[in-house]
Amino acid sequence: MIVRNWGALRVVLAVLVLSLCAGPIIASSASASTVGQRNALSSAESYLSSMAFSRSGLIHQLEFEGYSGSQSRWAVRHVRFSWRYQAYKSAKSYLRSMSFSRSGLIDQLEFEGFTHYQARYGVWRAYR
Repeated sequence: MIVRNWGALRVVLAVLVLSLCAGPIIASSASASTVGQRNALSSAESYLSSMAFSRSGLIHQLEFEGYSGSQSRWAVRHVRFSWRYQAYKSAKSYLRSMSFSRSGLIDQLEFEGFTHYQARYGVWRAYR
């Protein structure tokens, strides 16, 4: 590639560097949250650090705990946990206490609310 206009290239590079260093211009939705949303997020993180939940299962648990549907969904959208890892934890827990075929365990995880992909990953990893 032959650069014919070095001045324009410098401007583009300067804008690129400034945009990378300046960080986000718009505040993240996590920082623009309500107290209820932050509390729901804290509860969600606490649950996921000690137990395995699917996304939908965690929403139901938060709602059962008294958070509104919108607070629960917001918290689950902002939680930083892998749903595939949660499926693995759940599969491992089942295998510690009872016998399952691979397909039966996938069905069980899907019943809990994991996607087929998450359930397959969890079972594959649990059987390794």
